[in-house]
Amino acid sequence: MTRFTTGRDSSLATKTLPSHVALLRGINVGGKNKLPMKDLVAIFVAAGCVDVQTYIQSGNVVFSAPTAVAKRLPSNVAAAIRDLAGYRIPVVMRTVAELESVSQNNPFLKTGREPDTLHVAFLLDLPKPSHVAAIDLKRSPPDELVVRGRDIYLRLPNGVAPSKLTTAYFDATLGTTSTLRNWRTVLKLLEVAGR
Repeated sequence: MTRFTTGRDSSLATKTLPSHVALLRGINVGGKNKLPMKDLVAIFVAAGCVDVQTYIQSGNVVFSAPTAVAKRLPSNVAAAIRDLAGYRIPVVMRTVAELESVSQNNPFLKTGREPDTLHVAFLLDLPKPSHVAAIDLKRSPPDELVVRGRDIYLRLPNGVAPSKLTTAYFDATLGTTSTLRNWRTVLKLLEVAGR
């Protein structure tokens, strides 16, 4: 079941604020790192965000915020979650425009692959070219991947569970932090953002 939670502050003119998506890794997965979405919304509102909406329980947040607030948000939200719940949760951000570009440039869709097999690993930082070159493209057959900037497009025909293309592998190989979303979630976040 899809659930949305919204936090609003009518004192700000939200129409002029940039829209963003925060992708938190490891929230409410497998019974670990439980965090109610109402608490997560409150954290984002307290950090200066408006029109805060969550999608499902696994740390997907769509919101509007001034650019200065958005720049500080990953560290501020991570600190607030640590203070509230004691968890260390990475926060990866994209503007809604960046997420829209991801949706329009999936190389696997252009070759006719089934959308249900597609995922995207979103990276916190732009990896060094030498790190990207170190990725073993044959690590997990029949899985496929394409790295573009801070995004890794994945085709996982047997699903996520048996794949060796994990966030731990990408983090270690690329020297950054990654978080994974299936293609359906990517498109739903754009829908939530009004795109």
